[in-house]
Amino acid sequence: MPPAPGIRRATTATRHELFFLNYFRLAQAAVYVALAYSPLGMQWLKLTHPDFAQTVVVVYLLAALAILLLTRRLTVIAPATVSITLIVDIGVAVMAVIAMHDARIGIAMMLAVNLSAGALVLPLRLSLFFASLATLGMLGHTVIETPANSAIDSHELVEAGLFGLAYFASTTLCNVLGRQLRATEALAEQRSIDLANLAQVNELIIRRMKTGVLLVDDANHIHQLNESAWMLLGNPPADQRDLGKLAPELSRRLYHWMTSGKLDETATQLADGVPEVVPRFTRLAPNDDSHVLIFLDDTSLVSRRAEELTLSSLGRLSASIAHEIRNPLAAIRYSAQLLAESRNMPPADQRMVEIINNHCVRLNEIIENILQLSRRERSRPETLDLGHWANAFVEEYRQGNDLGEDSLRVINSSAPVAAVADPQQLQQVVWNLVQNALRYGRLPAEPARVMVVTRPGEHGVPILEVIDRGPGIAPKVAAQIFEPFYTTHEYGTGLGLYLARQMAEANQASLEYVRVAGGGSCFRLTLTPAHARQTGGEPAAAADENLR
Repeated sequence: MPPAPGIRRATTATRHELFFLNYFRLAQAAVYVALAYSPLGMQWLKLTHPDFAQTVVVVYLLAALAILLLTRRLTVIAPATVSITLIVDIGVAVMAVIAMHDARIGIAMMLAVNLSAGALVLPLRLSLFFASLATLGMLGHTVIETPANSAIDSHELVEAGLFGLAYFASTTLCNVLGRQLRATEALAEQRSIDLANLAQVNELIIRRMKTGVLLVDDANHIHQLNESAWMLLGNPPADQRDLGKLAPELSRRLYHWMTSGKLDETATQLADGVPEVVPRFTRLAPNDDSHVLIFLDDTSLVSRRAEELTLSSLGRLSASIAHEIRNPLAAIRYSAQLLAESRNMPPADQRMVEIINNHCVRLNEIIENILQLSRRERSRPETLDLGHWANAFVEEYRQGNDLGEDSLRVINSSAPVAAVADPQQLQQVVWNLVQNALRYGRLPAEPARVMVVTRPGEHGVPILEVIDRGPGIAPKVAAQIFEPFYTTHEYGTGLGLYLARQMAEANQASLEYVRVAGGGSCFRLTLTPAHARQTGGEPAAAADENLR
């Protein structure tokens, strides 16, 4: 059952309080047994009900021992345990006072300890309830024990009342102290959790930093290093921690910095096959020369950031220039078209006009690519049936372009493949891929054979592939084909595949080049699935069979 309002489950401090109360109860029961059975006690303590007293104290001793042994299990329900045991304590104390009247003052004082310890765990109202119950028990004993034909002993009555007042005072004080103790403990526990979380976050940040970080002492021993530093040092063994052996050049620069205070900022390579780094040093504490932090800045990352900034600036500049070129280019092409309509133009002049038109078309394509690079329009994804979309795309491409002897066909899997993508951007990506395949994916003196394949991949991921049967792409060239402004064609801009990948990433998709075993090239577009439905291996196998 859930605890009642105000009842708190056990904390660390509560467990200590519960153990103290149970140990004290055992000692209290042992005192009761000594008073009831000791021959020495008989000389000054008169038992009004000997048999009753001895039975009660023995049962109380066994109960106290059992409660102490079960303390760890009962800690989970500490408030309920304390409530029940306090009722037992009060009942036994009242019965002990009845059976051992001469020891009433000591018994009442020991009961105050039970009530005070219980108030550390219980809420205030419940603690005051037990204090009033104990007070009523002591007062009731005085009234009940007085003979009917005798007056109530005012001395014992005042004595019981004073004990009741002490019960209320000690219970209230201990309850306030218990609340403050629990609040302090909760605050300390929360702070420790926050510190632990902060330490984990800091450790994770340092471990995943692109900058290498090492902590080195004055003996050139590496105490800590993150993943980037481990990689930049050439992936050394875990037991190798001597900086002089791992990176002699870094150790030399550290010694030079510590002795002269001058930093060598030239790039250096710490191991074979790793990027060059620029080391920086700083002391762990202002006046501590025994520990030094070493930061290793990867120069390739710096170069990549500079390249990205340059590319961004170049894109904006190119877009502004391209926009200004469009108007004069349109005027040139329009004038060339008017000139081509002349009836008395010699064949040589007609050839010159044709060259002008062709170069105007090529220049317009370059401008469109540059403007697309600068626009970066947001995608508007929709759920598409990839097979139907591919059929419509190929049909539209055939109508708008004269393929001649070249072939362009669709191969769809037997099961429908659903994907989420922006239809317009997906068409631009596939149009670019098909255009490249028809232009470059052909063997000498043979027509181009291009296929648009749709199929489910692993775990049902929708895949669209543009495959040709041409000579393929050399590995060195394939590693750079998606870089901007990289081209192997004399009339190319090097922006087509770069823009295609950018638009694919804007649609949560990925575009990659895959070599075809039998010759040719494959550009694979892995799209976002429309739902989590898993597809089996039969559709993919059917598509592969069609490819063969």
